[in-house]
Amino acid sequence: MRGRAMRVFDGTSALAAAVGEHLGHSDWLEITQERVQAFADATGDHQWIHLDAERAARGPFGATVAHGYLTLSLIPLLGREIYRFEGVAMGVNYGLNKVRFPGVVRVGARIRLGAQLHAATEVAQGVRVVIGYTVEIEGSDKPGCVAESVLLLVPRKEEAA
Repeated sequence: MRGRAMRVFDGTSALAAAVGEHLGHSDWLEITQERVQAFADATGDHQWIHLDAERAARGPFGATVAHGYLTLSLIPLLGREIYRFEGVAMGVNYGLNKVRFPGVVRVGARIRLGAQLHAATEVAQGVRVVIGYTVEIEGSDKPGCVAESVLLLVPRKEEAA
């Protein structure tokens, strides 16, 4: 992160006051063919629209494109540039409420992440946090991904007491 103020939550008690707050944006990240290839190899999704530049140039998107799930999987990487939680024993990925891929992320495009805190609800184990994410594509009106992620933050024992 270069020159951007990161939102730091010190413990779970600071979350309730920040519900509705836009937490900021990450830096721009270029989507490379190497990253798309590595994702294809990791997941076994070797569809030509992702890997065959020549064929993809004649296809519906005019170039090779990132997998939707690759775009989604970059949220944790980019989110670390926007906010962090301190004073918690651990954070656990609890799941997703919804995910959509409205725009196409072509290889060579630059993306960035925006995050907004939608909810912070106390539960038996700690605080369940819902964060809305938008993966913006530079120069595009449509985002590459819109997702609502749910995290479970478990407070340190001294905060829970």
